[in-house]
Amino acid sequence: MFQILVIDDDYSIKILLKRMLEKQGYEVVTASSGEEGIEKALAYRPALIICDWIMPGLTGLEVCHRIKEDPKFSTTFFILLTSLDSVADCVKGLDAGADDFISKPIEHNELQARVRAGLRLHQLSRDLQAQKLLLESEMSEAAEYVRSLLPFSMTEPFNINFRFIPSRQLGGDCFDYYWLDEDYLAIYLLDTAGHGLKATLPSVSVLNLLRSRALKGLNYYQPSDVLKALNDTFQMNYQNDKYFTIWYGVYNRINRQLIYASAGHPPAVLVTGTSPRKSEVKLLKTPGMPVGMFPEAKYVDGFCSIEKFSTLYIFSDGAYEITKSDGTLWSLDAFIQLLVSLQHPVDCQLDRVLSYLIAQNSKDAFDDDLSILQIKFDELSLGD
Repeated sequence: MFQILVIDDDYSIKILLKRMLEKQGYEVVTASSGEEGIEKALAYRPALIICDWIMPGLTGLEVCHRIKEDPKFSTTFFILLTSLDSVADCVKGLDAGADDFISKPIEHNELQARVRAGLRLHQLSRDLQAQKLLLESEMSEAAEYVRSLLPFSMTEPFNINFRFIPSRQLGGDCFDYYWLDEDYLAIYLLDTAGHGLKATLPSVSVLNLLRSRALKGLNYYQPSDVLKALNDTFQMNYQNDKYFTIWYGVYNRINRQLIYASAGHPPAVLVTGTSPRKSEVKLLKTPGMPVGMFPEAKYVDGFCSIEKFSTLYIFSDGAYEITKSDGTLWSLDAFIQLLVSLQHPVDCQLDRVLSYLIAQNSKDAFDDDLSILQIKFDELSLGD
């Protein structure tokens, strides 16, 4: 049974409304002032409120405004009872949050019709709210599943750490690292176009495909071959028009050589040295279209020797395409300078990088998914 709150300082109108509504099967609660009406609303959480506009103390307009400001009454339908009928008055009522109006003197059939319509909208709002909560719960579960797929941080034989912040609960970024054998480590990071579930599904598919080595006959030690196989498998015509960029590398820990290939992805940044003043920076990127765009896309390998005291950063473009408070975009060059400035004997925590990016961002959340992998090939000491 729906519960209706009637707020009116006129005793006769209050009793009239109560009797009319109870005959329709509704449970009716009454209040004689705006202050008492708000107290009753908080106590009973009615589905619908009928409130007189002109009352001593808190007016109906003020009651409406305070009720509608409270998230607890997000589905409550609010009807203002008034003898005012000018356009300006209607605008005031709507601005205060009123959902409908009933004019005095009260006409029985009109009252019934407006109450029925209001309760239908109340029920619809409640149903939508329930569906929204259910969807949010399912999205949270999906986000937890994606996070559960991400690798653990590595400390031996070198240190790998990461930060992962999707712009929504689910994002298009994904990454992984794992040993192909005892000497070769595969590392990659991909960024699917778009956000949300449609972007997450291809990312998870790639992760599971590479982790399980399900592409038979593929040389997973050859990055360009891996990108070609992914491009053959994930053509956007068959993937809801979704393509992705990716950086994929294989590191040989014995001869300290890195072989890599990229497909439209930002360059990986290799910083070598023990301090910002003694650092050398290399941008590791090869030509290649994003995976899924063109069936005949070509990919090539790059090679790099990893000198002692080197740190490799692999990231998505969300790490530097940040809108600053002045409206300008932060840049890749500025992001690289930040990484170099943190190259020193004391272990560089990615939290410091993240804190700087949050400070640069002009919004409460990032516009794009943000992922950063940090591979420290050698631990630095204060004596180095």
